[in-house]
Amino acid sequence: MRLTTRGRYAVTALLDLALQTSQQESAVSLSDIAKRQSISISYLEQLFSKLRKRGLVTSIRGAAGGYNLAKPLNEIDVMSIISAVDESVNAMQCEGRGDCQGGTMCLTHDLWCALSNHIEQYLKNITLAQLLDMENVQSVSERQHTSTKDISIKDINTITLSNSEANPA
Repeated sequence: MRLTTRGRYAVTALLDLALQTSQQESAVSLSDIAKRQSISISYLEQLFSKLRKRGLVTSIRGAAGGYNLAKPLNEIDVMSIISAVDESVNAMQCEGRGDCQGGTMCLTHDLWCALSNHIEQYLKNITLAQLLDMENVQSVSERQHTSTKDISIKDINTITLSNSEANPA
């Protein structure tokens, strides 16, 4: 099984969205998620387009626009997020077709099929609400929030300093 960055980033971005919407009432911008999670905004736009089409998020246009979750936290499971971005958790080399060994089924087909089913069931049983309750999620979120604030303050100071140097009094 290989979960690509697409699936991991989709789960990470929606967990970030869940954290932010629990702390504020306004929509969350993709640029804020991009900063906190170090994911390119163009990649997030692609992911959120798919997530919106699957009914997991809603979008709001305009200056105060952004995204909100379309369902309660306990109704969005990790497998739904991964599937929404066209990702698979299939551990089989043949992807279930049974043709991985010269066009026929290999000896370990049933093993990998069972593993794929277990992984899928596990991810179906984990919701965003449960992820929010996990031990490290809140502390990591606080660290990321503080880090992005520090970056913003440094950016403002840099801009202020460069403007002062360009326009000496």
